Amino acid sequence: MKVNKRGMVAAGAIAIVSTLTLAGCSTGTSGGDSSSGGDDSGALTVWVDAERVDALKSAADAYQDKTGVEVDLVGKSVDDMKDDFIQQVPTGKGPDIVMGAHDWLGELSTNGVVAPIELGDSSEDYLPVALQAATYDGTVYMLPYAVENIAVLRNADLVPEAATSFDDMIAKGAFVVEQGAEGNPYHLYPFQTAFGAPVFGTDASGSYDPADLQLGSEGGFAFADWLGAQGAAGTLNTDIDGEIAKQQFLDGTAAFWLTGPWNVGAAVDAGINVAIDPVPSPTGQTASPFAGVKGFFVSSESKNKVAANDFLVNYIGTEDVQLELFKAGNILPALTAAADTAASDPIIAGFQAVGADAVPMPAIPAMGAVWQFWGVAEAAIINGEDPATTWQKLVDDVTAAIE
Repeated sequence: MKVNKRGMVAAGAIAIVSTLTLAGCSTGTSGGDSSSGGDDSGALTVWVDAERVDALKSAADAYQDKTGVEVDLVGKSVDDMKDDFIQQVPTGKGPDIVMGAHDWLGELSTNGVVAPIELGDSSEDYLPVALQAATYDGTVYMLPYAVENIAVLRNADLVPEAATSFDDMIAKGAFVVEQGAEGNPYHLYPFQTAFGAPVFGTDASGSYDPADLQLGSEGGFAFADWLGAQGAAGTLNTDIDGEIAKQQFLDGTAAFWLTGPWNVGAAVDAGINVAIDPVPSPTGQTASPFAGVKGFFVSSESKNKVAANDFLVNYIGTEDVQLELFKAGNILPALTAAADTAASDPIIAGFQAVGADAVPMPAIPAMGAVWQFWGVAEAAIINGEDPATTWQKLVDDVTAAIE
């Protein structure tokens, strides 16, 4: 495999010496959940989504061959990984490295269980949204490997050309998007941003600012009015859940489906000629979806932080390894060179193009207060509740919860 020379940490000479020292005392680990980040053996324990263990084996073997440091890959359920990590790190147990999602960052940082990562010059090699998502309060805490966002799937046999606006899309054919009884603001967020109403503003470092809630902006209320109009017209419908939306697209009832790459396989398997389009704007302004970024974190209690940083930056952060992870999950790589290679597939290229306008889902703890009330308020507006009153209550509820 290729080693990323640009990603060496600033104290490169120290890192090499430290790594060799670690290698000299390497004794291996058991691979169990209690393998300790505080283990002085010099081995690295890495918790990985069980479906991606094989994709990392070549990197682990290459790192051991180069440095003598064993990398113990432990397959874990994604449902348990974050909570187990938070619980075990303060006790000196858990892994040196854990795979996870960028929106864990607020919770991980609050609990003090993650250490900064030194990307060095390699920071320039990542998609901007991936690097932004990996950064919390101005500090990089995650080595990103994948970026995921929604886009419009179009049945190109029913509608040969992409829509130029939301109204144009509705005129061309039926549109579906997952909602449900409690709404789904994640899927509606591109339309909200088109009204100039992000959830939070950002501070001088570019990080989301919990004190700058933008839901109550003029654009937020304009978006609420638009939601009400779409509900009255039947364009948005809380009776449409994920399975119904999927079925309507698969059976040709709907020509457009706002969803993510996780649903492309079902459409292709159904024989649909799928094209990937940008989210059509209802205002003429860019409709920016959320981006979810996946990556790797280093334990704050790891005794092997130098080796962990080296392994992530110079082995996981290489084109061939990121492409192996792409093959395992079919999600756009975070490394620009790997993303461009993966985008030889027009489906991936479509999501990459839409993702260029995406914004990271806020990872700050205050976002929990937003999710608590957001979808329910949007569903109520779609179902005929007064937009201004309902949206104002949403803003008041979120503000009170944050405070």
